[in-house]
Amino acid sequence: LGMTKVPQDVMIAILSFFAIYLAVFMAASLIITALGVDIITGPSAVIATLNNIGPGLALVGPTQNFGHLPALAKLVLVFCMLAGRLELYTIAILLTPGFWKMTRRPKLRWQKKRPLPAIEP
Repeated sequence: LGMTKVPQDVMIAILSFFAIYLAVFMAASLIITALGVDIITGPSAVIATLNNIGPGLALVGPTQNFGHLPALAKLVLVFCMLAGRLELYTIAILLTPGFWKMTRRPKLRWQKKRPLPAIEP
């Protein structure tokens, strides 16, 4: 990189991705911790699922599993897994109402089927 400047639009894109990532991490960690999961297990489970990095710490460590977590915590972690796999921007776009609004599309006019011309031998 040397003396090359990073364009401002690239910096804004990087910062927005980081902000979305941090918001998802904080929200998921707070929800899971509010469900009664301890302060080490909750955020480490979110980190493990959001980043697809393998086992977490404490009760979701290498010799444990996610089976003991409450059902809502598992749903939050499923969302984190999908967000980590599909990327956060894709999930954000899928969750915006504007993506699902129907736009006016031109109607297709079906042509009448014409018989194929006979092939002479």
